[in-house]
Amino acid sequence: MEKKINFIDQEYIEKLLEESKITDYKEIDRILDKASNKEGLTHKEVASLLQIKDENQKKRLYEIAGELKKSIYGNRIVVFAPLYVSDYCVNNCTYCGYKRDNKFPRKKLTREQIQNEVKLLEKMGHKRLALELGEDPVNVPIDYVLEAIDAVYTTKFENGSIRRINVNIAATTVENYKKLKDAEIGTYILFQETYHKPTYERVHPKSLKGDYEYHLTAFNRAMEGGIDDVGAGVLFGLADYKYEIIALMMHNEYLEKHYGVGFHTISVPRIKKAEGMSLDEYPHQIDDDTFRNIVAIIRLAVPFTGMILSTRETAELRRELIKYGISQISAGSSADVGGYTDREEGKTQTQFELADHRTPLEVLKELLDQDCIPSYCTACYRMGRTGDRFMQLAKSGNIQNVCSPNALLTLMEYAMDYGDLELTEKVEKVIAREIENIKREDIKILTLEKLEKIKNGERDLYL
Repeated sequence: MEKKINFIDQEYIEKLLEESKITDYKEIDRILDKASNKEGLTHKEVASLLQIKDENQKKRLYEIAGELKKSIYGNRIVVFAPLYVSDYCVNNCTYCGYKRDNKFPRKKLTREQIQNEVKLLEKMGHKRLALELGEDPVNVPIDYVLEAIDAVYTTKFENGSIRRINVNIAATTVENYKKLKDAEIGTYILFQETYHKPTYERVHPKSLKGDYEYHLTAFNRAMEGGIDDVGAGVLFGLADYKYEIIALMMHNEYLEKHYGVGFHTISVPRIKKAEGMSLDEYPHQIDDDTFRNIVAIIRLAVPFTGMILSTRETAELRRELIKYGISQISAGSSADVGGYTDREEGKTQTQFELADHRTPLEVLKELLDQDCIPSYCTACYRMGRTGDRFMQLAKSGNIQNVCSPNALLTLMEYAMDYGDLELTEKVEKVIAREIENIKREDIKILTLEKLEKIKNGERDLYL
């Protein structure tokens, strides 16, 4: 029988949070000073920042988070879209529209339907997707997932192609993770949903997903299966957000200690209204002000980890949170199986409520107006810059030598293939400005050469 592993110490976290309630103004200032040097933070220091109330210190928190993000990631924002391929699910998660007790006609996409969805995503300019589906070993076994991945990678539409698929499927075995690795996925994504074990067990009743420890150790098995890029997250609103953040840090440190690298990304979804549930049942929901603090504090605590924000949030809030630490956003998303085809045909339905309904073109224009560089780059995955190698490059600052130029190359591609006159003019101005910010002359020359090749019709060029 497999030994149970639980490295989330509930008593320790609760004691830490209780002790942090007496954190004074001076101590928070000291922690902010430390964080500004990219040193990361201890559990106690994170707990102390979670007590921040003074408006001037909040302002400073946001400023430092923004400075850290810019110094590590520059002004790049990675753009992606989710692709839901099945809503079959044997679990009964209380917060989810796919839960077993919800009675509706279930569906999973055929290969042809997946390819049609992919063509519509490629038509929008997407190059990286997050594959999503419910857990049902009978109706959607691992072979179905592998077939879906192959369908995505082999579908080409005009100049479009999906170059990297990140996969969000239920916790599984080492053998299955090896199969996902062989299928050339990018990041394996799995949300713990909540690290608070009593809450976890309450919101996942009588289901495969209800095994807290098996779910918690999924990344152990993924890394043993050869996947060195993993993305975590919690669903904020299920339990005390302060508890969740400390637990996230503990999980990240556990992986660093045992496997040499922690989270590649952290996602920060908030609970939203879904079919068959009422938000009134969840007393731990967080308001926008608290959400701002969460994003900024995570950025300070793990400065080199990517942070993902979905279209669950409004366009206004997403614009703001990009300044405080978000480095990846979805655009033009559908959260329903076959949703892109349905939308094309004028049908509207969704697994949970979305708040940002802008098209990718509209999102890119606004990012450019914010002096951000939208990026569809997937070069690191294909060049082997993943796991601990990526983190070493990020921490040394050398990742800027490839990420910024590659972002410009994919941006030029987008403008040539999907942009209108307004976007193209914005892109030309941004590229002219950003080229001058490339410090190494050889990289600058190489980038200019590749940009010219893209203008002349070549595609998928990267450093």
